[in-house]
Amino acid sequence: MAPIVDVLSAPSVISNSHSAAMDSPRVSKPIHISPMPDQANIQSLLDENGLEYTPDGEFIRWSASNKHHPRNWPIARKIYDSSLIIFLDLFTTAISTAGSSAADHARYEFGIEKTLALFIFVSIYLLGQMVGGIIFPPYSEAFGRKNLYIVSTGFYSVFCVMVGVVPSLAGVVVGRFFSGFLSAIPTIVVAGSIEDMFNSKHRVWLIFLWAMVANMGLALGPIMSIYITVHLGWQWVFYIAAIVTAVITIFLFGIRESRPSLLLEREVAKIRKESGNNTLQALNPDSTPDIKTFVRIALFRPIQLFFTEPIVFMVATMSAVAFALIYLFTEALPPIYESMGFSSTSSCLPFIAICIGLVSGLLTRIQDHRTIVKYEEQGIPLKPEHKLLGFSIGAPVLAVGLWWFAWTIPPIADVHWIVSTVALVLIGYALNEFDSVLAGYLADSYLSYAASGFAALSLIRSSMSAAFPLFARQMYEGLGANVASSILAALATLFCIIPPLFTKYGEQIRARSKFARYSLQVYEENGVDKNGY
Repeated sequence: MAPIVDVLSAPSVISNSHSAAMDSPRVSKPIHISPMPDQANIQSLLDENGLEYTPDGEFIRWSASNKHHPRNWPIARKIYDSSLIIFLDLFTTAISTAGSSAADHARYEFGIEKTLALFIFVSIYLLGQMVGGIIFPPYSEAFGRKNLYIVSTGFYSVFCVMVGVVPSLAGVVVGRFFSGFLSAIPTIVVAGSIEDMFNSKHRVWLIFLWAMVANMGLALGPIMSIYITVHLGWQWVFYIAAIVTAVITIFLFGIRESRPSLLLEREVAKIRKESGNNTLQALNPDSTPDIKTFVRIALFRPIQLFFTEPIVFMVATMSAVAFALIYLFTEALPPIYESMGFSSTSSCLPFIAICIGLVSGLLTRIQDHRTIVKYEEQGIPLKPEHKLLGFSIGAPVLAVGLWWFAWTIPPIADVHWIVSTVALVLIGYALNEFDSVLAGYLADSYLSYAASGFAALSLIRSSMSAAFPLFARQMYEGLGANVASSILAALATLFCIIPPLFTKYGEQIRARSKFARYSLQVYEENGVDKNGY
């Protein structure tokens, strides 16, 4: 039952002219009192707009059936919005690894050594992404997603043009840094948009699709770049990037704002205007009264999460290492396969094996879906730990794949190239499981703060990805490809102890987290998907 508001206690509004008239005995004019809001009218407006009071009667929240909540949007709308932003992430991710091949050719034009060229074309992009990853996700939580997507993609196109047009290293540095800075929006905020629009059951598939597509961009970037560079020149890598992102910018005008708290505030503002009651307040956990508060709280939230939340710390570290492996491979794989007889152009083709491994994760998602259906049929509340199967499989598969790869490549003699390429399929599968499952685990554990959790992940991932290519060649040439790959395999073997720890103790860790507890409370109070995550 909706609470009864004491509208009679509202003060009357008396104009200055009326007050002056009352002071004079010779003037007699009626006192005009503003109309008082009718609670029955307010309740009617709430019902019409699919809103309701919170149990304490202090705020207004969504009702479970509200068609304006992103979870209840038509499926065609969700497909358009999610497909467009996921494709944007695919392309910007591909452009990040495309910098490796472009650097190898551009260094002759600029007269710089290989390592410096990699730093300018790849590492600076990722450092820019790291900075953007701190700023943009909490901004999107507080002020919305749509405008960020449009503005960032438009300027991304501009800075890509700068890389190709300006005939100096300074132009490349500025263009790559700011394009990386802006790429943080699709790279990280997409996860928050997915959480906005899809419940836990459907989010499994969307997080998988997003992670698979983004990782596929990493693997396809070097292939795309080397062929464009050989046939058109390295500048055309960035010209094509500018053209594609300019087109995407136009299509982004057709998406909707998806941040529920922002949409709810707009709905309540409409009710306030129609009812005349300015005391109505939306339930808004993301409210940031001013920029100072935003900087003090929201901006530093990702860093706080990383250093104070064990789940965020472990997920960010493991996912970052897995992600950075592909950046390391952009430098390590071509020389290995050239030594097996591949040409300098075709030496990037083994990345296709990684792409095949990424797609094979579909089998694990089918099993995840069966698990969710089973728990629903049994009436068991779905918990984040129930969806860790892919991570539990992916950790040992990554270790096996890296050990396999390490000892089937030169200088081990007389081993056909197809043998090590099969290992890359396993590695591709495992990398996608790390990314998609751990991303889903963060989203399920921190819900409304998912984007901030991903910002913490991005901070570590971008820094590692920026560093790995810089020492890849020295590591493989100095230690030998077998030993260097064995070091990576040993690190992956250590990761195998984490899945059982999450499965057994994850719920206890979340119970001790103030962010996880509060986000779950807010999630349940908002009235959508009340029966589970």
